[in-house]
Amino acid sequence: MLTKAGIEQYFIAERNAGMLLLIIGVAAIIAAVIFFIFLKAPLYKGAAWPLIILGTVQMATGYSVYTKSDKQRINIVYAYDMNPDKLRTEELPRIEKAVERITVFLVLEFILLAAGVVLLWMNRSFFVNMQTGNAAFWTGAGIILIMQSLLLSGIDYSAHKRGSAYREQLRQKTSSVR
Repeated sequence: MLTKAGIEQYFIAERNAGMLLLIIGVAAIIAAVIFFIFLKAPLYKGAAWPLIILGTVQMATGYSVYTKSDKQRINIVYAYDMNPDKLRTEELPRIEKAVERITVFLVLEFILLAAGVVLLWMNRSFFVNMQTGNAAFWTGAGIILIMQSLLLSGIDYSAHKRGSAYREQLRQKTSSVR
């Protein structure tokens, strides 16, 4: 059953997840800069590219979630008592789209995981010979793709689970509002 306390908990958890994603994104970008500037070996250069790309996405997404969640929390708690129809017409469609987007992200993260595994498998000679060059570059990229996809899928799975539960509570609440 949806309560004001439940709404508060949902948006506080979203805000915390946004901050975590923001911190991870900043850390990924810092690591990439360190890899580019100080650790110039091909392995680190290969690792730096996905760190820059995914770190930027993580940072932007985390910042967006973090900055929006408090305003959304206040608006929805207010609507709970003062405008319950808003829960049905605005909040329920919003959270349904959000859960769908998270599902797409989980699929993309699985694809990144598979790409990382393929890169490691294709460059497995790196682990035997510890050679440099292309094998090292793509091994670095593969390692980071695996690490980032696992990290992101954990965060997104948690968000999906949280969002799905919140969506069901909204559905139950709004079915009685009509």
